[in-house]
Amino acid sequence: MLNNPQALVNHLHNLHDQLQKALLAALTAADVKSTVGDLSAVADVRGGDTIYAIDTIAEDIIDAYCEEWAAAEGPLVLISEGIEDAGWKVFPHDAREEDARFLLIFDPIDGTRNLMFNKRSSWALSGIAPNKGRETTLVDIEVAMMTELPTSRALLADQLWAIQGEGAFRRIRNLHDGSEQDAQIRPSQETTLSHGFSSIAKFFPPGKAAMAEFEELLFEEVAPNTGENPLVFDDQYMTTGGQLYELMVGHDRFTADLRPVFFKKLGLPAKLVCHPYDICVELIAREAGVIVVDEHGERLSALLDIRADVSWCGYANQAVHDRVQPVLERLLTA
Repeated sequence: MLNNPQALVNHLHNLHDQLQKALLAALTAADVKSTVGDLSAVADVRGGDTIYAIDTIAEDIIDAYCEEWAAAEGPLVLISEGIEDAGWKVFPHDAREEDARFLLIFDPIDGTRNLMFNKRSSWALSGIAPNKGRETTLVDIEVAMMTELPTSRALLADQLWAIQGEGAFRRIRNLHDGSEQDAQIRPSQETTLSHGFSSIAKFFPPGKAAMAEFEELLFEEVAPNTGENPLVFDDQYMTTGGQLYELMVGHDRFTADLRPVFFKKLGLPAKLVCHPYDICVELIAREAGVIVVDEHGERLSALLDIRADVSWCGYANQAVHDRVQPVLERLLTA
């Protein structure tokens, strides 16, 4: 168990707020100068990831914060994309992994491609788990936070967090005057997919046709269209954090990202799939009442390793889960 989880939440608040302010300032400046495209320049390729110019802004902030955090309170391990090997980096740099008090898994900008073109909000995602070494998994995360990284045209931005067993919390910030107010988290209580948003992730061309065909078969069975108009609406929000957010606040009823499953079936390399850092905040969704499971209906349990692939399904409530999950599993084995 983590010691003093509220203190860890406070640190995450500080770090996430720094990220939000810095990235919003960069986007606003680029928008005014019509240089938004500069933020999408490729800065590096490392750890199996493409690092864009906007990513480097976030990386510098996180590194500096972790240095100060570790110097003041003792060693910690940061797990993040762009770091070689399994993505583990110890602070301070002369400390050993086994001496770290906890593991901090972080996706600085989940949905980079949304934000670097100033199109749609991305999310900063982080989870903290007790240090159980390289065998630590998503199950071990006890504190999590996600913060909206808005475009330069936004007025409001959300921040959500959870401590295991204590529920999920939400705060809305007015970006104009800095004021904040607490807000409810309420997943949809609708028991079907009809007349609502649901989708299977199919963001990029590899395997898109197969995933779209699967989605069509699934929805034909669980939400049959008996009238003139489609009953299930599709919204491809290209960020895992954003997908979970849409489930938590009642916008979506079902979302699944099965890219690793389909890539394996099709003999395609598992590139640009969901990794543990993309879904390190699933604790928040579960504490909010959303059901998050893998393609077999089991709890997510991937190692905290940036190379691990994760398939997941999110359901707004138990009724939607019970209607969709058995059909999904059957179609996957067909």
